[in-house]
Amino acid sequence: MKKLLPTSTSGSLPKPSWLAQPETLWSPWKLQDDELVQGKQDALRVSLQEQHRAGIDIVSDGEQTRQHFVTTFIEHLDGVDFENRKTVKIRNRYDASVPTVVGPVARRKPVFVEDAKFLRQQTDQPIKWALPGPMTMIDTLYDAHYQSREKLAWEFAKILNQEAKELEAAGVDIIQFDEPAFNVFFDDVNDWGIACLERAIEGLKCETAVHICYGYGIKANTDWKKTLGTEWRQYEEVFPKLQQSNIDIISLECHNSRVPIELLELIRGKKVMVGAIDVANHEIETPEEVANTLRTALKFVDAENLYPCTNCGMAPLPRDVASAKLSALSAGAAIVRKELEA
Repeated sequence: MKKLLPTSTSGSLPKPSWLAQPETLWSPWKLQDDELVQGKQDALRVSLQEQHRAGIDIVSDGEQTRQHFVTTFIEHLDGVDFENRKTVKIRNRYDASVPTVVGPVARRKPVFVEDAKFLRQQTDQPIKWALPGPMTMIDTLYDAHYQSREKLAWEFAKILNQEAKELEAAGVDIIQFDEPAFNVFFDDVNDWGIACLERAIEGLKCETAVHICYGYGIKANTDWKKTLGTEWRQYEEVFPKLQQSNIDIISLECHNSRVPIELLELIRGKKVMVGAIDVANHEIETPEEVANTLRTALKFVDAENLYPCTNCGMAPLPRDVASAKLSALSAGAAIVRKELEA
């Protein structure tokens, strides 16, 4: 991006009520077959229009074509049984009924490539596409086959690389891997998690990003945050090795979080998507609040490397709230951009 402080979202945007139940994660589709295909494309167009109207520079599909940021990818793979479910604890935080890995995992055909091609046809702006990261994928399954988190993660990394290369060929400018698990399993992240992520981006020429947050603004995540004390220093555990990695961009949660902003110094030199919009409440940030977050981040991130963003996805929010937050993000970035250019 040549534009200073280009804005983007970190992931999902609310779905229209005719496609899925609003303000609900993992909501079932209300359409089927060809109507569902057309409905997803219409929702993508609407989401894109709202991003354009809000002044977002790096646009996405708003994840209108998937139910869940992890399992929608997994359900297209061989080796995973969605009928055979087990209860596991997700990121050491809450119990969930998840599918079971019953054999070798494999990708027989592209998952999101046609959707990405459709998005590319709708806009001339840079586009970003989100994929689940290997470690977050394995944390959303019960593994009865490999019986090794690391082995399964490496297999997913190979599969993600296949998908990422086809997304790049479809015209995607930035491929983002969502890894909230990086804020929990620190030893695994440093031992093999970052290496798996580098396997997933192997051979790519487009920009790559890793999104590491404290989760959607749902009760399980907000309750967990209350246990983290006055300072959230999780990023400190993984930033040093990420700074040395081949990942181009690191996306993180800043606004209304208790992350010590000086931790950004640990990734000096990387491009940073600074979360300047809180997705855990319905309050609309003022442009000046956004600007203040960005000004603070600029003490530790070079201006040409700072990408204003949202803390996480906004699927659980009302559509009008999400749209207003996007507009605030753009307006706040414009304030700081003007200051820098002056």
